[in-house]
Amino acid sequence: MMCGGLSGPAHYRGRIDDERDLRLGWTEHALGRWRELGAPAAAGRVSRLDRGWSTVLVSLDEPPLRMRNIGADVAVGDFVVVTDDGERVQEVLPRRSAFVRRASFEGNRAEAHTIAANIDVVMLLHALTSPPNQRRLERELVLAWDSGARPVVVLTKTDLVDDPTAAVASLQDVAPGVDVRVASGITGDGVEELRGYAAGNASIALLGASGVGKSTLLNALVGHSRQATADVREGDQRGRHTTTASELVRLPGDGWLIDTPGVRAVSLWSSGHGIERAFADVFDLMDHCRFRDCKHEQEPGCAVTDAIEAGTLDPRRLESMKRLVAEEAVLEEEQRAQEKALDRRGVRRPKPKP
Repeated sequence: MMCGGLSGPAHYRGRIDDERDLRLGWTEHALGRWRELGAPAAAGRVSRLDRGWSTVLVSLDEPPLRMRNIGADVAVGDFVVVTDDGERVQEVLPRRSAFVRRASFEGNRAEAHTIAANIDVVMLLHALTSPPNQRRLERELVLAWDSGARPVVVLTKTDLVDDPTAAVASLQDVAPGVDVRVASGITGDGVEELRGYAAGNASIALLGASGVGKSTLLNALVGHSRQATADVREGDQRGRHTTTASELVRLPGDGWLIDTPGVRAVSLWSSGHGIERAFADVFDLMDHCRFRDCKHEQEPGCAVTDAIEAGTLDPRRLESMKRLVAEEAVLEEEQRAQEKALDRRGVRRPKPKP
């Protein structure tokens, strides 16, 4: 499932005789299930969600369909089969990747919220007009690696700073093996390089807090004014939400972009190998500790504490990793407790999608 950015998107590369518009970025996962269902004509990709309604693209040459999501766990970017009457989503086809976080309100902590599906690259946006936030980026990287997509860090608003070098270096320190790019949606600096990640009908998702310049960058990537933008506050450079719904947007030439509303809190869901990938430098050191059960505190022969004492590892990075591991353990316990409660009430939970 993980692409890791090493071999390109796993899109369908066979013959174009499936009667599908492959420009939509159809994946092998989705096409395989579509064929098992008898290759129904009413199948396409979700381009927008609005309060229980899905907008579905069947082809770039046809008007989109609009239908209800009754009983379907649908996200923007999903490939779906539509009922014969065209009124609702019948089945969500297997996802190649999904960007998932914990539901944002307290009463629903043990529920997942899928932000985007079938994405190849997650661009994590941070504005150069604010101090680099290493701890937020670490959280975002855990989610991105777990999604199955390739993370790319993008520092926006280069037009408003004299020299981005220090900010780039700061975020590179906590993003081992991840591309860190700079761009400006106003001047166009770096935009063409970012658009290159969507080559071959790949899909990019933009994720960032409100005010980091997502809508401005989206407009630059698309080549015209697609999203409204808003000024940031003078005091703290924070912006207002200008994206109110996730949406799949066609890029010039080929490729897709998924814009998401600003995410104020980056809440973990459940990690597969996301923490290991996001903290690869720390885990590499842990492999060299004398004891397998080393807690990286006062044990002799601890490669992690040795690196901290030598100044090659920031101690805040180790503490951040420990907090995320502990947070994940609490969340997993909450999920188990909820599953038991639902089992006692006889409620059947939906099976997680691939």
